[in-house]
Amino acid sequence: MSPIATNAAFAELRQRLAEIHDLRQATMLLAWDQLVKMPPLGAGVRAHQIATLESVSHDRFIDPAIGRLFEELRPFEESLDYDSDDASLIRVGRRDWEKASRVPTELAAELALVASEAQEAWATARADNDYAAFRPWLDKNLELRKRYVDCFDPTDEPYDVLLDDFEPGMKTAEVRAVFDRLKPELRALATELATDEAPAFMSGPFPQAAQEALGQEIVKLFGLTEGAYRLDTTVHPFCEAIATHDVRLTTRYLSDDLHSVFSTMHEVGHGLYEHGVSTTLERTLLCSGASSALHESQSRLWENVVGRSMPFWRCFYPRLQSAFPGTFGDVDLDEFYAALNRVSRSFIRVDSDEVSYGLHIILRFELEQELLSGAITTAELPEAWNARFAELIGADVPDNRAGVLQDIHWAFGGFGYFPTYQLGNVISAQIWEKVREALPDVDAQIEAGEFAALGGWLRENLYTLGRKFTPQVTLERVVGGPIDPEPYLAYLKTKYSAGVAA
Repeated sequence: MSPIATNAAFAELRQRLAEIHDLRQATMLLAWDQLVKMPPLGAGVRAHQIATLESVSHDRFIDPAIGRLFEELRPFEESLDYDSDDASLIRVGRRDWEKASRVPTELAAELALVASEAQEAWATARADNDYAAFRPWLDKNLELRKRYVDCFDPTDEPYDVLLDDFEPGMKTAEVRAVFDRLKPELRALATELATDEAPAFMSGPFPQAAQEALGQEIVKLFGLTEGAYRLDTTVHPFCEAIATHDVRLTTRYLSDDLHSVFSTMHEVGHGLYEHGVSTTLERTLLCSGASSALHESQSRLWENVVGRSMPFWRCFYPRLQSAFPGTFGDVDLDEFYAALNRVSRSFIRVDSDEVSYGLHIILRFELEQELLSGAITTAELPEAWNARFAELIGADVPDNRAGVLQDIHWAFGGFGYFPTYQLGNVISAQIWEKVREALPDVDAQIEAGEFAALGGWLRENLYTLGRKFTPQVTLERVVGGPIDPEPYLAYLKTKYSAGVAA
């Protein structure tokens, strides 16, 4: 038994934090329902319900009594094993409390309220291709984020505060250094490899019922436990974990695109991470992934490194052919694989190939900083977006639905999240190198449709840790060093030099 397990202050802290975690997960469940199951006319009241729960949980968390409990426990921390659940809860909980205590409850509630309202406005504006209708909500979210940044008096760059919400401890300058290394390489690869025309068979038709069946097969094949998840449809796919055995996956279906297959893989990667967190961390602040970049490393690993690989399609292509015989019946595997990995000038981030995807993220990373600093206004944003897109990817954006309105993140106030997608790509390649060392026959296993060893390695080395350690320490333990873009560039160059898109 931990030497602190019978300490009264620790017992009180655990109980308080467990209740706060429960409130946060209930808020998350309401947000999931808003985007998946709620009737449209419920949106106005739902925003206030979410804001109320956010207000209650934030107010309870920043209670000075919790700060006093953390102080009371300081003398005991040195006696604890650094790796223990108890030591981690105190260490991570104190950091979270100190950060949250800087934010007034009224501001936290307003952030939640406007985010909920703005998501509904965004969905309508996106469907109508009406940026003008969404712009006032973007202005509100931006103004609120600036007020949030002001709570922290950043010593370096204001964007650091927003980035820290998703990638604790990382600085904007560190992200910029990684992206500066990637940007010219990705642009060169995209210029060299990009083609404008996809083979006709990649446009279907793909009946939704067959796509739904394929998605369910992929979820089970990759290793989520039956009864621990559900898969639903939404406008913008996402994953929420209410608990380790209550994972909510979403996707969307298009009759002329296989997007649902890969969005399902992507969200399953997130779900596997949350599902694999140690159950000893349930109902604690540690019961989630260590950071957004580490989370995205898993969504991108399962979607791309596994899901767009030849070993996977040697296994799964016959199933795709049987699902869509009129589309793929006469298409051989090599032809399909080349089309699947084709580099193109896609306007839509979530549909883009592995090479140009990073350019989409760099565009958003740059624009977010400019919005925050005032270098550009929301009125100028569509024009700035389109100009930057043409510069980076080499195509003229046809409308705002395919441009500035395509993502939900700015609607829910998620400034600072976008760079973690590309950081996740980078980390996925670092982790895959370690997977290959540990499982030298991993390709053969994937080709045979066997994912237990791969899932087990990831669970043991990453998932089970939850948030016990900082992202930097977690990455060090998994790959043996800091974030490094070189394995990712090597992965792309090796894959495309093999002629997969020829």
